[in-house]
Amino acid sequence: MTTILILLTATLFVGMPVAFAFGLSSIFALMYDGYGLLNVPSRMFAGLDSFVLLAAPFYILAGEIMNRGGISERLIELSRILVGRIKGGTAYAAIVAAVMFSGISGTAVADIAALGQIFINAMPKEGYSKAFAAALITAASVIGPIIPPSVIMVLYAAVSDISVLNLFLAGIVPGLLLGVACGGVVFWKGIKGELPVSQLDVPREHYGRVAREGTIVLSLPAFIVFGTTSGVFTATEAGGIAVIYAIILSTFVFRSLDRKGAMLALRNAARLTASLFLLIATVEIVNYVLIMAGIGEWTAGLATAFAGNPQLFMIVCVLVFLLIGLALDAGPALLLLAPFLLPVTRQMGIDDIHFSMVMIVCCTLGLISPPVGICLFVACKIGNLTLRQLWHELRWFFYAQIGAIIVMVYFPILSTGLPRLVRGYGGG
Repeated sequence: MTTILILLTATLFVGMPVAFAFGLSSIFALMYDGYGLLNVPSRMFAGLDSFVLLAAPFYILAGEIMNRGGISERLIELSRILVGRIKGGTAYAAIVAAVMFSGISGTAVADIAALGQIFINAMPKEGYSKAFAAALITAASVIGPIIPPSVIMVLYAAVSDISVLNLFLAGIVPGLLLGVACGGVVFWKGIKGELPVSQLDVPREHYGRVAREGTIVLSLPAFIVFGTTSGVFTATEAGGIAVIYAIILSTFVFRSLDRKGAMLALRNAARLTASLFLLIATVEIVNYVLIMAGIGEWTAGLATAFAGNPQLFMIVCVLVFLLIGLALDAGPALLLLAPFLLPVTRQMGIDDIHFSMVMIVCCTLGLISPPVGICLFVACKIGNLTLRQLWHELRWFFYAQIGAIIVMVYFPILSTGLPRLVRGYGGG
């Protein structure tokens, strides 16, 4: 186990792509420990042999199509109507828009790419600092993978053997809680007199059109959640329906998606899907090496060490997840940790959904934590900022969201409430 950990650290430190770092480190570790390589192809195939994973490319493509179909602009207009002309109104509008767009995109990068281009450039015209605008959008972007549909939850369901529908439902309240945490920072800065009154308003004569178009857009995530929870279609089938729905809206209703935009959406979706599936395959090799090295016995000892203190165990896990987020993005971290930690939490009597949501939210914060958080670099590029300038404002949002995670740890109902109410989830 020491061998692969050293190799993983070295390859990631030199900047090798994560999937290649996982694959090469695993192969070298197997060779060093004297194991054969015949199982490597079969383990890679086993990692991808999951029906649930078929939903991932569909949700990615649906998000790409709607992102290029003028959806973000319509959601932003709707959010401005909802928050009104109040102090810091545009900042609140950015949070509301991020929450609504999360139900469309399913990824943090899509959120910050779509909303950042508008808010990071528009908010400074009202008197906001560009660093604050970029920090706000960056922090709000992590809501994207939490509120359904979520690509990360599809991947997590495939490796954890947990219902993706329960994960979708469980993500709604924590996602809103992250938005409230961001809103709390905005409110605090507003009380201190650091924020201007909103000037980006929607003319009253446009209210009807904006409300109508916004409702049509938001019907997509509502349709997916209702259809899957009622049993009309599976989560995978919902992904295909989401793609068709997105094409109809963007092409025939809003008429904002042309052939070039559609081809770009297909290309980007294919590229992202290929990279994710390669990552899943190589993570499966890492898991195989760790199992051969005896990680099962080591993790079993955790249940004994924290016997009778499940909340203390979860707090320690939160700290570990946040530290791992400094080096790994959410996807690799979740795929690597879930298969080994879930058996431990089950022995300790911790609910699967509760622990899973805490882990997913913690690892997702890695997307906005330096030095490797990808959303940081997207925001810096859009706003033409240095990482130091961005982090100076982002840290307050980051700390607030960590506070939201601590609340989740001590109140499991925030994660398990909706699955129990809608699907009769009994824990496990």
